[in-house]
Amino acid sequence: MTSHEIRSPARGRATLTAVAAAVLATVCAAPALASSAAPRAEHAQTARADDARGTLLSVTAVQQASKEKVVEVIAGNKVDASAVRYGISSYRLTYATITPTGKPTTASALLVLPDGGGKRLATVAEHHGTTVYRGDAPSMGDSYSSMGAWLYASGGRAVVAPDYLGLGTGPGNHPYVDTKSSVSASIDALRAGRTAAAEHGRTLTRDVHVTGFSQGGQVSVAVARELSRGADRHFRPRSLAPIAGPYDIAGQELPAIFDGRIDDTSAVYYLSYFLTAQNKLHPLYKDPREVFRQPYASTVETLFDNDHTETEILKDLAPNVKALLTDEWSRHIQHPTGTLAKVLELNDGACDWAPKVPVRLHASTGDRDVPIGNTTSCVKTLAEHGVRAKVINHGDSDHLATYKKAIGHNANWYARLR
Repeated sequence: MTSHEIRSPARGRATLTAVAAAVLATVCAAPALASSAAPRAEHAQTARADDARGTLLSVTAVQQASKEKVVEVIAGNKVDASAVRYGISSYRLTYATITPTGKPTTASALLVLPDGGGKRLATVAEHHGTTVYRGDAPSMGDSYSSMGAWLYASGGRAVVAPDYLGLGTGPGNHPYVDTKSSVSASIDALRAGRTAAAEHGRTLTRDVHVTGFSQGGQVSVAVARELSRGADRHFRPRSLAPIAGPYDIAGQELPAIFDGRIDDTSAVYYLSYFLTAQNKLHPLYKDPREVFRQPYASTVETLFDNDHTETEILKDLAPNVKALLTDEWSRHIQHPTGTLAKVLELNDGACDWAPKVPVRLHASTGDRDVPIGNTTSCVKTLAEHGVRAKVINHGDSDHLATYKKAIGHNANWYARLR
C-alpha cells in the first residue's frame, strides 16, 4: 500500500490512510465563512417551517488545494489524474430540506469549485456510497467520498456532493436505502450549491452531470429521473454515469447475499444497516430478537446509530448471514412478503424510465459488494424504454477499485461532453 492509497478497512469501502489524510489536512484549510467551526449533528442549525427547500443556511470553508496538490492526492490513490486542470476550493453547506415524512430539517453537502474554468460552470452531482459514520460523509473532509468531487471539480466544473439525511452535520439517523428522501435531499443540495456558488462569483448553468457510487449509484439514477421530470425549475441532467449501484435489490442484491456472490462481511454489514434503518420508517419488527440472533440482537440497532465508525461496527457484527439472522427472517428475506416486499418495491425501480441524455453504467464482474447483475438488470429495464446504455465493465476490480477506475473515466468523459 502506497503512502497515498485509499485504505480498505475489512472490506472495500474506506477512509484515507493516515498519511493520505495528512496530505489532505495540510492543504491550506481556509477560515470559516459563516461559522467558526464545523457544527456537530446535535447542534446543527434547525430549519424553520418557512425556510424553502434548498435554502442555504450556512457555508464553511473546508479545504483548498493547488492543481499540483490535487494531482498528488488523486494519482497517489491510483486514480487517473489526467483530467486535472485546476486547483480547487471546497465548502461545507448547511441547507433546508425535508425528512422522509415531509417535515422541515437540515442536511449538509460538499461544494467544490475549481480555481479556474470561467464564471459559468456546469455541475457534477456526486452521490456517495454506503456510509455508516456521519463523520465520513463528503463534507466532513478526509474520506474516499470526496475523491470524485476533487477530481471532477479540478476539471473545471462545480461539484455538489450531498451527505444525505442524518450524515455529516444533519440531525437524526440516516434513512439508509430510502430513495425518496435521498433524492429530495440531493436536489435540495443542488439548490443550496447554486446559491453558494453565486456568493463566490460563479453561476451554475442548467447542466448537471449526475453520478454516484454504490448506494449513490442507485440514488443518482433516481435523481436524474426526477430532474428530467422538472423537480427543479433550473437544473436538468446533461449525462448519467452511475457506478456499481444496487439497482435491483429484490432481484439481485438480496439473492446474492445468500448465494455467495456477496462477501460474507459485506452481506452482514449491508443487511444489518438496511433492516435497522428501514424499521424506523416502515416497521418490519417490534423486537430485534425477531430478526437477529443473540448476541447481535442486543447491539445491532445501537451500532448503526451513525455515531459508530465502520471499524467499530465490523468488529461486533456476525461473521456471516447464517449467524446473524433467525431462521424465520432468513426465509423471509429470501421470499419477501408484507411490509418487507413493500419496502423493496418502493426502493427498486430507479432504472424504470427513459433518460434522454447519454448514459454510461460502470460495474465490475469482480465486485463482491454490489454484483454486476444489478447493472445487467438496469440495462435491461432501460432497454425496455428504448434506451441503449453503455456498460463499462472494469473486469476483476473489487467494489472500491471500480469506483477509482470509474471516476477517472467519468472525468475525461465530462471534458468531452462540453
